[in-house]
Amino acid sequence: MHKAGFVNIVGNPNVGKSTLMNQLVGERISIATFKAQTTRHRIMGIVNTPEMQIVFSDTPGVLKPNYKLQESMLAFSESALQDADVLLYVTDVVENPEKNMDFLEKVQKMTIPVLLLINKIDSLTPSPSPKGEGSSQSQLATIVEKWHGLLPNAEILPVSAKNKFGVDMLLKRIQELLPESPAYFDKDQLTDKPARFFVSEIIREKIMLYYDKEVPYSVEVAVEQFKEGEKHIHINAIIYVERESQKGIIIGHQGVALKKVSTEARKSLERFFGKSIFLEVFVKVDKDWRSSERELNHFGYTLD
Repeated sequence: MHKAGFVNIVGNPNVGKSTLMNQLVGERISIATFKAQTTRHRIMGIVNTPEMQIVFSDTPGVLKPNYKLQESMLAFSESALQDADVLLYVTDVVENPEKNMDFLEKVQKMTIPVLLLINKIDSLTPSPSPKGEGSSQSQLATIVEKWHGLLPNAEILPVSAKNKFGVDMLLKRIQELLPESPAYFDKDQLTDKPARFFVSEIIREKIMLYYDKEVPYSVEVAVEQFKEGEKHIHINAIIYVERESQKGIIIGHQGVALKKVSTEARKSLERFFGKSIFLEVFVKVDKDWRSSERELNHFGYTLD
């Protein structure tokens, strides 16, 4: 029988959900940086074999919303609790297990299989102790015990998404838990997002990497033109910021900063699409777009 199901990835910010998603799918679907709140949307990545289809969903990190954009991000995370066949709750070795208990209490009540993934175990470093309490194994055992108390029905799996440790074992366990079902999507489909979405995400990723403080979190990217030929793609994109001062920072002295972002984005886009890219990027001010429901709808921050 054919198996298929939705495997949704949730957890707090900066625990490695997007890196894990990319490893599981085998493609770079979600942008992943060292900064929290990199993921803003719910993004599907689809794994297909003749006997199986796994529909993974990466979601924004769970947080207490301070403005409408973050409310939409939290809604994406909470929606992943509603339609999952298997839930992957991701934490790491330094996170406080009781962080965002409101969301965790919802996970506690779920009746579907929950796999609790303790990520970044490669970062555990032994500390000297005559009784061995400081060993990596004992540190991990302490973390597992705490999480077992909070999610007693979850299966706990230590992983390192960055180094792909435990990922194959996790994928095998997911396959075992999938229900019997026909495929939900075409077998040649990799994601539910259009090409324009990945253009805007890749540009935003470079902004996350190259700018500091509040600027990356005040930025949205919209693709105004996407013309694809046999060998070339012509793209026009707009970077929206909230204030004139942020526009100046994004552009930089004599346009140097914007040129760097555009160049690095173009290189990544050429790798992603396998074609040469002609990329034009402009910067505009859209005051308080993060708090405008109309603007958020325009940028795709609404649940289908």
